[in-house]
Amino acid sequence: MKEKLKIKVSIADRVYPMTVFPEQEEGLRLAAQKINKVIKHYEDNYAVRDKQDVLAMSALQFATKVEQSQLNESATLIEVDRRLKDLNRSLEEYIK
Repeated sequence: MKEKLKIKVSIADRVYPMTVFPEQEEGLRLAAQKINKVIKHYEDNYAVRDKQDVLAMSALQFATKVEQSQLNESATLIEVDRRLKDLNRSLEEYIK
């Protein structure tokens, strides 16, 4: 079994101790950096009442990106499926 690392990640001026596998550490730290960057953007550019508002807006931004990516992927798969069916029909007609 792999050894886990004990690390500390800082998000919104709070430290979160975590236990992770070594291969997860870099991704986790990069994610924390991105979250902190978005938080700073909202704090610098909008009148926010507290950290909870900034965290909520940051979470919404990241969740929106994930959802939009999944919608785009789904649309792409539908288009690929349509094109493959068209190609299959063309090949079947050519073979006949």
